[in-house]
Amino acid sequence: MGEKMDYNTFCGILNKHIFEGEKKELLRKLAERPERFVGLFRPTKPGAKILQHLLQSHEIRFGDAMEELISEFLRDWGFKVLPKIIIPDPSNPKKKLDIDQYFTDGETYYFIEQKVRDDHDSTKKRGQISNFETKLEYLYRKHGQNLMGIMYFIDPDLVKNKNYYIEELNKMEDTYGVELHLLYGKDLFVFFDKLSIWNDLLSWLTQWKDSLPELPEINFDINSQNSFNEIKDLEIRFWRKILEKEKLWEEGIMLAIFRNGATLKMLFEFFSGKPERAYRKLAEMIKQKMEEYYEN
Repeated sequence: MGEKMDYNTFCGILNKHIFEGEKKELLRKLAERPERFVGLFRPTKPGAKILQHLLQSHEIRFGDAMEELISEFLRDWGFKVLPKIIIPDPSNPKKKLDIDQYFTDGETYYFIEQKVRDDHDSTKKRGQISNFETKLEYLYRKHGQNLMGIMYFIDPDLVKNKNYYIEELNKMEDTYGVELHLLYGKDLFVFFDKLSIWNDLLSWLTQWKDSLPELPEINFDINSQNSFNEIKDLEIRFWRKILEKEKLWEEGIMLAIFRNGATLKMLFEFFSGKPERAYRKLAEMIKQKMEEYYEN
């Protein structure tokens, strides 16, 4: 039951979740919700708006990365990690339960609802408790008294709703008769007698953050070959919307991303070489944009 996580594996998980595919994802967002980026009644310039979106996206993706990290820690500690997606009613496969952590030591079945920080407003904190009990009830029906539930917030510095969560978990504990816990930061690692791993995590996280640039790079043309490789297979429908939405170009959003047009030129050549009509049409649209915005 040796601890297998090391710094390189830790960085790999964080980088995969936070940075991989983010250029393609940004383009999808621009295509689907251009109104979030354009408009006179916004106090931010194009580059700042894109930067704001990327920073928010990194926060969300960080939570996903931490879910995978905790799962890997649990495996290293000898637990069997169980499938997190559960379909309670086979007749309604679209209704799913997504459990952040679900694992067993062969006797007790554990589930963890995991969030980065406890800073929810009143509506979200009630939703958090409702979500927790929905999963508790399903797993209780399956495992009975062999179940243990944990609500876990990774960031120990924010405990906004601690008293509320304790009160609600106590009510559930009384009703279901199973052990429930509210844990913050190192508490989870202390609970499983792995405090040294929490200290490693803090050290690795500090080192990883120190290696990051101060701000994300929004100019795809800084490394046009890498950008091209990442976005060339973006779905046709998204390219069409991006190239048709004139405001994205007029207001400088696309010019902030494709600063000198190098990546666009590679896309033009790539699409031109494809036999399908749709790609040739995209190539024509790119050529038009390059003539209009980059010729001078």
